[in-house]
Amino acid sequence: MSSRNDCQRQTLSKPALDEKEAAELVDRVFGLKVSWVRPLPSYDDQNFHVRVSAEGADEYVLKITNSEDSQEPDLIEAQTQAMMFLSAEGFPSATPYLTKDGHTMSLESADTRPGSKKYMVRLLTYLPGTPVAKIATNAQILYEIGKLAASVDKVLSEKFQHPTVKSLHRGQFIWNLANVPLLDQYIYALGQNKYRAVVEQVIEQFKGKVIPKLSSFRACINHGDLNDHNILVDSSSASLENPQYRVSGILDFSDMSYGYYVFEVAIAIMYMMIESPDPLSVGGHVLAGFESVVPLTAEERGALFLLVSGRFAQSLVIAAHTALLYPENKEYLTITAKTGWKHLMTMFEMGQEAVEKTWFETAQAYVHHGPA
Repeated sequence: MSSRNDCQRQTLSKPALDEKEAAELVDRVFGLKVSWVRPLPSYDDQNFHVRVSAEGADEYVLKITNSEDSQEPDLIEAQTQAMMFLSAEGFPSATPYLTKDGHTMSLESADTRPGSKKYMVRLLTYLPGTPVAKIATNAQILYEIGKLAASVDKVLSEKFQHPTVKSLHRGQFIWNLANVPLLDQYIYALGQNKYRAVVEQVIEQFKGKVIPKLSSFRACINHGDLNDHNILVDSSSASLENPQYRVSGILDFSDMSYGYYVFEVAIAIMYMMIESPDPLSVGGHVLAGFESVVPLTAEERGALFLLVSGRFAQSLVIAAHTALLYPENKEYLTITAKTGWKHLMTMFEMGQEAVEKTWFETAQAYVHHGPA
């Protein structure tokens, strides 16, 4: 997702290679002959699923980072090293295939013209599985996703060390949940309607009730984007009525930054609500899974409603803004909006107290009975 403070600069930053150029890039940089290639949807980078005629693992994702983020090699290196670290720790994370020079990534020109934009290129192992967006979620997988969110942040914060890790302090990064107030500059993209009024309310409440409490939250490294397209699952049971899922892949580390544990659970809750037929029940199952690893403090719990609302606001406002810049990619950019507005409005109509009661009672039931 976008990392620019000034989203206007996105206009020219997204790569636009075709399949033939992508195949040539894989050959030139990684020394692999591509037998099959197809584009994958993306926000502001460009991704291709490639199959190569080589021994061993023969499917990869070619990730071509937008030209703005490509100017921050330390940040991309930190993300890549975090993926390698998590894989070594037993998490289902992709790992890079090294370039011909033995590096994890390479800065490449899109074409041979002088002054042509340069993009950071990586080839990552392709992870099998079905995106959560494409399954009917149940209590079991929501609990697992909450547990995963806490486990990833905990192990990164306690054990991940690399010289580039300081680059994850991304002060004005638009997708960091602390930066909901920065939405003021993009809210014009919503026009004048009832949705804008609710987002303005979210921003003002966030400034008054969340920002002053940040110093009391426990800090950590956030994955930052555990959404329903970035978590892959497979089914480990034969029962069609009640499938048991396990997480088979964690994708897209480009929103990693220093934040707080409570941010990660709020982000996971928000994105799991998107696809659910019963969105308000989702939070309790995700929270229970998260708290089985990292129990929240009373202050962190008290901020959860506004943090979830804040992530809805970020996703909806930035998508509307970016869709104005990239009308040809509007369908992908506004995936969240299809149900997101409805869910945010429902949360505000019910009010914080009623929503939290639903979440906390569901989470409490796990304390007595364990996972479903």
